[in-house]
Amino acid sequence: MILVGLTGGIASGKTTVARLLKQRGATIIDADRIGHEVMAPGGPAYDQVVGRFGNEILAPDGTVDRQKLGAIVFSDPSALSDHVAITHPHIVKEIFTRIDAERSRDGLVVVDAALLVEGLASDRGKSMGLDALVVVSADVEEQIKRMIDHRDLQEDAARSRISSQAAPEKKLAAADYVIDNRGSLEDLERSVETLWQDLMNRHESQTR
Repeated sequence: MILVGLTGGIASGKTTVARLLKQRGATIIDADRIGHEVMAPGGPAYDQVVGRFGNEILAPDGTVDRQKLGAIVFSDPSALSDHVAITHPHIVKEIFTRIDAERSRDGLVVVDAALLVEGLASDRGKSMGLDALVVVSADVEEQIKRMIDHRDLQEDAARSRISSQAAPEKKLAAADYVIDNRGSLEDLERSVETLWQDLMNRHESQTR
């Protein structure tokens, strides 16, 4: 198994890169999807999240309305810190469980996580044992435009979400591979294919 971390700023195109890697045969461990699961009713973080942020974050069916929650945590650094403290231990635990389930298998496993660089600063993150870290880079103004167009956010809310993550320079400094997503989809597909081939070559050299 080759274990690869995939990260990038919000609306950088990271999800598209993950999809293209999955099409080529990679197993994707999606931290955002796991975040949905741990905050679902009955999930390990549900009661704590509702207890901290109140019933006003709930949809009529009792699930956490992530848009309402996001409006709170991305406008208040202390609220964001509390949210991370509640949810991330459960998310990280599940990521490790899924990595362990893949260790005996052959192939590429990708941990797709927006806060991967921030997490690698901790001992728990370092113990993940990534073979490579891929960072998707995009123009900040394009990220903002995507959030306004596709996530129904106002510009100030979009900028607040970007500022809540590690600076692009910090992510890029940690990268083994950088995917530049400032061009067309065709450009992105070519970059992902180049990345895939390089990772497969690395995998083959390790298994000889």
